[in-house]
Amino acid sequence: MSEQPQDTLAAPGEEPVVGILVGSASDLPVMQQATEILRRFGIPHEIRVISAHRNPDLVDEYARTAEERGIVCVICGAGMANHLAGAVAARTALPVIGVPLGGSKLGGVDALYSTVQMPKGVPVATVAIDGAVNAAILAAQILAVRDEGMRAKIYEFKDSLAEGFRP
Repeated sequence: MSEQPQDTLAAPGEEPVVGILVGSASDLPVMQQATEILRRFGIPHEIRVISAHRNPDLVDEYARTAEERGIVCVICGAGMANHLAGAVAARTALPVIGVPLGGSKLGGVDALYSTVQMPKGVPVATVAIDGAVNAAILAAQILAVRDEGMRAKIYEFKDSLAEGFRP
């Protein structure tokens, strides 16, 4: 299903609940930041390389089967003409978080616009350019809506952020 072997980061017996898609292997270094946050929260996840432009059928298959495989939300990171998040959002009822990636001649503004400017009925929650960390935190917050333990981890995490900013 991907250009590269899939990387499923879940303990034995656990199924991934967050899917991370990247448009190119060159996008992996930024998106690995999301995997670090998901690991910190103990969230099983998978990461796959699937290009919206080179592998549209695979994107469609991933989006249509994600829910039945136990995925609760999908994080998509791509640069330039970032159609990956929108292509996934068009084919699933799951929340989709778009991460516009920099690295283009326009510094990621092109990816930002193509991620955030979605037509009515096909929403993509969009974070900042190269915002993989916030995308993973948002995914954790989506899971926390129905998971009290995850909610506690989110509060603990946010309290730890505030520690460095207290007078």
